[in-house]
Amino acid sequence: MAEQEEKDEHKLITEWKRRKGGFRASMFIFVLSALDNMGFVANMVSLVLYFYGVMHFDLSSSANTLTNFMGSTFLLSLVGGFISDTYLNRFTTCLLFGSLEVLALAMLTVQAASNHLHPEACGKSSCVKGGIAVMFYTSLSLLALGMGGVRGSMTAFGADQFDEKDPIEAKALASFFNWLLLSSTLGGITGVTGVVWVSTQRAWHWGFFIITIAATIGFVTLALGKPFYRIKTPGDSSTLRIAQVIVVAFKNRKLSLPESHEELYEISDKDATLEKIAHTNQMRFLDKAAILQENSKPQPWKVCTVTQVEEVKILTRMLPIVGSTIILNTCMAQLQTFSVQQGNVMNLKLGYLTVPAPSIPVIPLVFITILVPIYEFFFVPFARKITHNPSGITQLQRVGVGLVLSAISMGVAGIIEVKRRDQGKRDPSKPISLFWLSFQYGIFGIADMFTLVGLLEFFYRESPASMKSLSTSFTWLSMSLGYFLSTVFVNVINAVTKRITPGKQGWLHGFDLNQNNLNLFYWFLATLSCLNFFNYLYWASRYKYKSEDSNSSTDLKASAEMPLKMIERKQDWESKGDANSHD
Repeated sequence: MAEQEEKDEHKLITEWKRRKGGFRASMFIFVLSALDNMGFVANMVSLVLYFYGVMHFDLSSSANTLTNFMGSTFLLSLVGGFISDTYLNRFTTCLLFGSLEVLALAMLTVQAASNHLHPEACGKSSCVKGGIAVMFYTSLSLLALGMGGVRGSMTAFGADQFDEKDPIEAKALASFFNWLLLSSTLGGITGVTGVVWVSTQRAWHWGFFIITIAATIGFVTLALGKPFYRIKTPGDSSTLRIAQVIVVAFKNRKLSLPESHEELYEISDKDATLEKIAHTNQMRFLDKAAILQENSKPQPWKVCTVTQVEEVKILTRMLPIVGSTIILNTCMAQLQTFSVQQGNVMNLKLGYLTVPAPSIPVIPLVFITILVPIYEFFFVPFARKITHNPSGITQLQRVGVGLVLSAISMGVAGIIEVKRRDQGKRDPSKPISLFWLSFQYGIFGIADMFTLVGLLEFFYRESPASMKSLSTSFTWLSMSLGYFLSTVFVNVINAVTKRITPGKQGWLHGFDLNQNNLNLFYWFLATLSCLNFFNYLYWASRYKYKSEDSNSSTDLKASAEMPLKMIERKQDWESKGDANSHD
């Protein structure tokens, strides 16, 4: 009888998987990713010119304002990830923050269209003040919150449409991250060509207006796909679970660990509603949180389960990986700030067509568009036969390739800047072509393809079931810290070089790039990237992947993998089956 019930349960779950999730559900998410990223990428590469030309910031202030904005956007993805893991489901969280994003874009459109909301040029590092400053910074803050929240929930929501414990769907999950990158890249291409051209050649407010409409359509499309989604219910507060382990481990610091880890407290094997994670021997001091003392009952702040302790261990092992990718994102920030300013003083002509400088990132995006299908259809199947890994190569190997390429990109960027500056000083009327920048952009585009997808898949697969969104947001946290570090580097290097150079001027001072030493800044980042790669190798080689066995429950009835609606629907199907049998 029990065996028959298990078979019926397995049949119900199989039917649920057939009706819900998969690539059919992901199509709606791909549409949102493309439309939302169209505006996101357009803003990344063009806002520095908007700050410089319309809001009258100087060169370094324009770059710092953009990197601070981008850093805040990615940092706030942690808020979206935390809320979607703990309070709201990922679908609802995505729509909630999406509405804030649309509101902020509308405010930017209004300010860009109204001349009386623009500051007067004052010759200072920043001319924004008063009511203009209030509207400007409010719209940027809301936009950072909205975009960050969407990124903190959308990726994990899309990955939820695949069951990583199912061998077939595990392969599909690896493909999902590649196709998500491709969809966002196609949106990015539209943004850096069409939208940027409208913004720079026609009017800024028309560019913002197009982005606003595109984002609105994207979130409406996401909402329309609701009948096809696997919507997982949020669990306990991840922050609270982490805090409990740390507090209890500290309280029990003087206790001795048992000889066998089997004596540590764990949830019952009969409880199929909770994910269990096998014990590991790393960071044994945290195991003291799972010591259940004699004559005491299990209570949240007195003892933690082994699974709860292992969740904290997993997140702790991830942190060095996050730290090792920060420099890469600092390098990426330069391609969206100083490289765009380089392009702005280069020859923008392509035949009879004038190419906006912010459109030059279309080159790496085109590279990614071509390489993703090649990677998915040729490299991954070939690598799977050798490695037997669903992703072809491990996620950390993929990230390592990206780190190497990013260092090369910065080295090339310094060489191109020397060529541009020398020509600019020799004959300012005949600057070199904008497309010399394609070398640094192209190399970094390939680096981004390897690193971004590798990190997203790594954090999603390795994270505990209750922390998927929060862990995936670590990718954006790395980007956030990279952008903030860029601001720190610019300010510190300017201050230091101003004191030690003979001309008493910083490498990145003032408004004239021809009087700067941007090439030295690029080579500084290239050197730092090389050193960082060896740091990454150390941590990546020590990282222990969460085994597939320890990541799975032993029972097919794991209702934690099913939304509450499916539990109710299961009962409906059973009642209908009974009715049919009576007929």
